[in-house]
Amino acid sequence: MNSEFKEKIHDKTFRVGVIGLGYVGIPLSLGFARNGITVTGFDIDEKKIKLLSNGESYLEHIPSKDIAECVKSGHLEATASFDRIGDVDGIILCVPTPLDNHLEPDLSFVESTLKQIVPYLRKGQIISLESTTYPGTTTEVVQPIIESEGLKVGESLSLVYSPEREDPGNESYSSVDIPKVLGGVTQDCLEKGRELYSLVFPKVVEVSSTAVAEFTKLLENIYRSVNIGLVNEMKVVATRMGVDIWEVIEAAKTKPFGFKAFYPGPGLGGHCIPIDPFYLTWKAKEYGVNTKFIELAGEINRGMPQFVIEATIEALNKRKKPVNGSKILIIGLAYKANVDDMRESPSFYLMDALKDSGAEVNYHDPYIPIIPMTREHSNWTGHESVEWEENVISNYDCAIIATAHARIDFSDLASWSDCIVDTRNAMQDIATSKDQVTKA
Repeated sequence: MNSEFKEKIHDKTFRVGVIGLGYVGIPLSLGFARNGITVTGFDIDEKKIKLLSNGESYLEHIPSKDIAECVKSGHLEATASFDRIGDVDGIILCVPTPLDNHLEPDLSFVESTLKQIVPYLRKGQIISLESTTYPGTTTEVVQPIIESEGLKVGESLSLVYSPEREDPGNESYSSVDIPKVLGGVTQDCLEKGRELYSLVFPKVVEVSSTAVAEFTKLLENIYRSVNIGLVNEMKVVATRMGVDIWEVIEAAKTKPFGFKAFYPGPGLGGHCIPIDPFYLTWKAKEYGVNTKFIELAGEINRGMPQFVIEATIEALNKRKKPVNGSKILIIGLAYKANVDDMRESPSFYLMDALKDSGAEVNYHDPYIPIIPMTREHSNWTGHESVEWEENVISNYDCAIIATAHARIDFSDLASWSDCIVDTRNAMQDIATSKDQVTKA
């Protein structure tokens, strides 16, 4: 590690560039800025650039005042001009890595971003990929693109992989409280990566290679996907047997060892858990391995919206109402409670299926007043959240609780709706009449 790099780290003149100002990039940028590091945020979305430059947040769980403070101090700026890449010392990529229609990795955002910045790279910089991907991406995809203009990883510049472990809305762990896993292409790359992330993260967990770091993130999310798939399957079985799976889980988790509680839901949402496991499934095929647990969990989780639809049909049938022509309200559009993150939300699949069956479908979500443009569900763009008022909610034939936001008073729902399909056990401690609530 050269002395200039260490000096810049030590005296905090090291400049960081974060590419991708979303749910990962914004908290990371704020983490560096609050620690006195000057951060330049890069994004192709001009609206985001304008809001950030004005000290405004576009993420519900990040207050505007936090951004405004960092902008005012001069430690945070935003730009869409990639020709400014040469001004920073460290470059962190936080761009999307979705799946295509065949459940195969789509690295187009990573590749296109790298190709845009390569002409502006210079000696002495360090590049870190944080986007979730399959083991081998850093050395097989990222490194060749970086070196295409003549710079050599491990000599001219450094390359590391450090998976994001962001959990929006988690009040127990902020971005910087979670230990930072780090793998480098070379030992020198690893050491420089440790110095970079130690500016923000109290604990950096070094591993032997970028592939180990890439695999680590996948294992974390596969663990959750498989266990959520298991408890979702148990919910289906328990329902058929007339057993309350929520009561079962509460009883099981009293065991002080050997059991960790996971909870069922209407499907699996978020950018990570529904997607990341299939990065490993795809890569494993290269080695002749079938990832049966991953694929089975995915199959179960993708089938849960249909289970909820069937429960809704049954609840309406008991009231001599068909789905066709019924007014149905989806409560909660975000994929998890108390955030505005709609990525891969099963609520969209519920809305699509019910609409296709002839129902009039609307939603209520205090975190999402209007549905923005999305790649997968553009047909819902512009739809607005209905008001949480008795004269509005009582007009719906059925209300489906897809996300149990703390801001929603579900005791109101008990008074306003006589047909409630509860996928989150939100009505458990609320007084309701017989057959008013169907657990699904």
